[in-house]
Amino acid sequence: MKTVHTIAELRAALSASQRPAFVPTMGNLHPGHIELVRQARNLGDMTVASIFVNRLQFAPHEDFDSYPRTLQADADQLSAAGCDLLFAPNEREMYPQPQTFKIQPDPALGDILEGHFRPGFFTGVCTVVMKLFQAVFAGRAQGVALFGMKDYQQQLVIGRMVRQFALPIEIVTGKTQRAADGLALSSRNSYLSEAERREAVALSQALHSLSLAAAQAAQAGALPEIEARAQQALAARGWRPDYLTVRRRSDLLAPEGALHGQALVALGAARLGKTRLIDSLEF
Repeated sequence: MKTVHTIAELRAALSASQRPAFVPTMGNLHPGHIELVRQARNLGDMTVASIFVNRLQFAPHEDFDSYPRTLQADADQLSAAGCDLLFAPNEREMYPQPQTFKIQPDPALGDILEGHFRPGFFTGVCTVVMKLFQAVFAGRAQGVALFGMKDYQQQLVIGRMVRQFALPIEIVTGKTQRAADGLALSSRNSYLSEAERREAVALSQALHSLSLAAAQAAQAGALPEIEARAQQALAARGWRPDYLTVRRRSDLLAPEGALHGQALVALGAARLGKTRLIDSLEF
């Protein structure tokens, strides 16, 4: 595996590639990231990963400074998984000037759920992803980029951005990878104490229970009470939920009318101690 640190080096290394398969990450990799890399190997002629902790998607009170930077360990994992090229820029390379031009997602999708509780988050995500896409795919007729389903809203936002800007990129969403007890793998799981790690599986269990209760409900009008009970149950265990909700998979709006036959997803975000965890479950 070759590692490069500048956009010029990246483009030179990709000069012979007609269809790169790209996995953007913020590092501190876990098996979910590595599974995406393995999938990417079958989807393009060169497998590319990036590691960049993107300041633009962190609010001032969030964990940008403390976010784990584990470049060498990450590079070792990527190499073992068959990645061909790692792009690991610093902030000056990605943002040589203040990034005053930004991608503003559709508020109907970008300002709800994660966008409501983390204002500006998806603007930061879309801006850095667009910049990475330009670095990796510029001048190519096609490419593929892979994202995990755990960040459900994120992959929908990026997919819509790609379509609206007519980018020649196929977005592939990989299934959420889970620990043996069901906890969704996440870089932020490393923040959890031993006791918190044992408790953390309660979020995925809450979403499972929420999806079962929603599936048994006949009408969407029953959902607010079901969602409220789910949040209360999680809060009773010491969590601080932001949301536990059931939405349509296509646009993350609240379902209407009869629930039978609708493609739905249960989504949750909650704090356990100092760590904010998210998860999702289609049903």
